[in-house]
Order: sequence, then C-alpha cells, then structure tokens
Amino acid sequence: MSRTRMKPITDIEVDSEMKVTELTAAMLASGGFTAKKLGMAVDIFASMLKDEKCTVFLSFPACIISTGTRGVIRKLVEEKLVDVIVTTCGTLDHDLARVWKKYYHGDFQMDDADLHKQGINRLGNILIPNDSYGIVLERKMQPILDELYEEGKKSLSSRQLAHEFGKRITDKGSILYWAARNDIPIYVPGITDGAFGSQLWLFSQRHSDFNIDILKDEQELSDIVFTSKKAGALMIGGGISKHHVIWWNQFRNGLDYAVYLTTAEEYDGSLSGARIREAVSWGKVKERAKYVTVEGDATITLPLLTCSALGVGRPGRN
Repeated sequence: MSRTRMKPITDIEVDSEMKVTELTAAMLASGGFTAKKLGMAVDIFASMLKDEKCTVFLSFPACIISTGTRGVIRKLVEEKLVDVIVTTCGTLDHDLARVWKKYYHGDFQMDDADLHKQGINRLGNILIPNDSYGIVLERKMQPILDELYEEGKKSLSSRQLAHEFGKRITDKGSILYWAARNDIPIYVPGITDGAFGSQLWLFSQRHSDFNIDILKDEQELSDIVFTSKKAGALMIGGGISKHHVIWWNQFRNGLDYAVYLTTAEEYDGSLSGARIREAVSWGKVKERAKYVTVEGDATITLPLLTCSALGVGRPGRN
C-alpha cells in the first residue's frame, strides 16, 4: 500500500460529557484492535437500519437474558430496530421467569455443591433459585397452555407460542411482551431444549393431541427470506440461533450485512468460533456484503452498539 493512501491513527479523546455515539466513532478512528471492529459494527448496523429495503435479523443465546443485557435486547425490540428474532429455548425460560421472579448477583468462584444443596443454580455469576426458574415456570405456564388448548390452539409453531405468551403478560421489561405488541416474530428452532420446552412436553402428557409445528416456523422463515429485497443480521454468539439465520439466508444468495459478536475461538472449527468470512464461502453471506466479527463479551459490546444505534432509528418503520 502506498504511504500516501494510508490512514493515520487518531487518539481517543475522552471527557465526562462524551456521548456513546462519539465514543464508538472515536473507537473506529483509533485503530485499537477490537475497538476498531466495534466501531465498524456500529457503522454496519446503522447501514442496515437506514436501508429501507433491508430485513434485519437478530439472533442471540439465552445466557445473556439472565443478565441485565436482557434490557438491551428488549430495547431493540421495543424500538422496532429488528424485524425477525431467532433464539434458543432458554430465552423464553429466562424472559418469562424474570417476569414473575427475580434473579440475583453471584460470583464465578462460588461453591457449586453448596449452591446445589440450597436449591440455587449458578449461570456464570448469576444466581437463579429453583423457585425463580423451573418451579415458577411450571406454575405459570400450565394454566396458559390450558387456556390455549381450550381456545382450540392445539398445534402451534414456536413463533406462535412466543407470541401467545407475549400477549398474556403485562411486564414492559419483557422481550416477549414487546415482540407480541410490535408483531416481531420470535423463532426458536430448538424449542424443546429448556424449561419452556419441558413444560410443553409435560402438557402433552395430559393432552396427546397437542403438538409443536416446527415446519410452520420453517415455512415462515422461507417466506421471509425469499421476499426480502435485502437482508442483514446482528448475531450474538453462535450455536443454533446464529446458524438458522445464515442457513436460511443462503437461499437468497446470502446476507447483505452481517455483524457478529462472539467470544469463541476459531481454531476448533466450531460454528460459534467461525468468523463471518467463513460464511462467505458457503454463500450464507454475500461476497460483497458489509460484515465484521467483533471478539468480546456481548454484555459489554452489545450495549455500546445499541446505544449508538438508537439515534439512527428505522426510516419508514417507526
């Protein structure tokens, strides 16, 4: 590269009145390793939001919903900054459980055997008592499922289940609450892999004609990708939720925009560790797409990215 075309590094000048948007812009100009990538992610996500032709997918794992980062996801949904959500069963678990009960601060180094004796589950540095999780979910979910069954809703997709539960809660801190009211579909391809799924199984023991129509979800996703003029994705973590987004978008020749936040390593060949550039080889992301992979804990990177995006809005959508 010619030296005359090289872009000089700019120091980040911080002060007590600096806005988050100013900080992420300074991070982009700083050349600061992951800081620059996060600045790029903000710009790419903003491009998705400004593109009126773009359908925006959001994928994330359940673990962050046990933390205060749930509020960041909720804000994205409340402000209609995303169009489609793909997540894991545990998201339904944690979002609903926290509507009815509280989770608590803990520590990574706590005595897990002692916690087990006390009936307390540890998720990283989050503490979840049994009565704040499985017990409350069974107590609250079974009557709602009875209600749905009595209404003749005996075969539902994961998207329909998320919507029906979202309609029946009144907590504005809930992701499901806002998704239902803003008509943002939530797809859970691994619907049985969690406490919510276990309650569905338990309900089916009393009602053998009750079933989950996962192929209805797939048909809807097919309709979405094939009718989208452009598509972008904000993907947090890997696993089934990330893969379902890129898998379906390969059938429209790939995503036009992609931002991936991850803590996983690439060397083991895992999907979670795979950088966006690998998805290009599969046709899941377009060769000329705008994309970036940001390494780092999403409980740090996602709030920064979201704060910067709130001022962008969705032209023609809000």
